[in-house]
Amino acid sequence: MELYAPIIGLGLIAFGFAAFSVVMSAVVGPKRYNRAKLDSYECGIEPTPQALGGGKFPVKYYITAMMFIVFDIEIVFLYPWAVYFDAMGLFGLVEMVLFILTVFVAYAYVWKRGGLEWD
Repeated sequence: MELYAPIIGLGLIAFGFAAFSVVMSAVVGPKRYNRAKLDSYECGIEPTPQALGGGKFPVKYYITAMMFIVFDIEIVFLYPWAVYFDAMGLFGLVEMVLFILTVFVAYAYVWKRGGLEWD
């Protein structure tokens, strides 16, 4: 348990700081609300009237997010491969080429299906 004491202490300090920040912003912060501040902001696009339960986002937003996640995960796998490239030799090169080829096949499929078009 002694080994985990610093980690637990740091976690408690982080939680305390987060709780303190939230409480103090509610107590000390200005309370001047107006319609513009309560409106949703969508990257410069004027918000459209929505149903009471909230509106639906177009599927294209989710496709873009999933594409970002796929390429983000690809980078996560490429970085350690690049660091230990010389230790893995030909096996590492072949495996990474197959991995990148798989990702690009998925990318070509989405591109061909029009998943990257915003019209």
